[in-house]
Amino acid sequence: MAAVTRAIDADLVDRACALAEGRRALLGIVGQPGAGKSTLASALLAAATERGIATALVGMDGFHIAHRALTELGLVEVKGAPETFDAAGYVALLRRLRAAEPLVWAPEFRREIEDAIQSAVPVARDVRLVITEGNYLLLDGAWRPVRELLDETWYVDVPEELRRERLAARHEFYGRTPEQAWERTLGSDERNARTVAATRPLADVLVPVG
Repeated sequence: MAAVTRAIDADLVDRACALAEGRRALLGIVGQPGAGKSTLASALLAAATERGIATALVGMDGFHIAHRALTELGLVEVKGAPETFDAAGYVALLRRLRAAEPLVWAPEFRREIEDAIQSAVPVARDVRLVITEGNYLLLDGAWRPVRELLDETWYVDVPEELRRERLAARHEFYGRTPEQAWERTLGSDERNARTVAATRPLADVLVPVG
């Protein structure tokens, strides 16, 4: 497993752009809840675009099962766990992106409404680098095809204390009380974090941050 010392630097951008030389490449950004996956992915999107590489960002979180459906299934309290996503739908989208169809519309998760919006992110055929980020890109079971569809997967590695603080702050920002934020952070989020951490050795690149 290669290691890179900063969350976004020239080496990371060089590596991502090299993947897309003369072809479409799919790059996965994986890590525990609160690790900073979205921050890294967005920075990489901007940097690759500045270099003239047509780039798109597609989040795994767009495949959250709808909040109403999770309520009916009794899974709201574990929202964010692997079973609360449409893994097969995510795999199907990656296969379409790998095939470079003329235009693919991807969903996008909106934290302010705690639900996904369908057909929110357009990915045209001329996009050479597709960045996708999420917790479970290296998981087995229904998620196993994901790693086979990605050219590389980078694991965002962050100190546990910092990760938990970031996660609790995010929960507060979106309306939870401090007590509720830490209950979620140290409860279902922590269980999910352990699941993700077990997949760390499968990543192609380790990106330490914090």
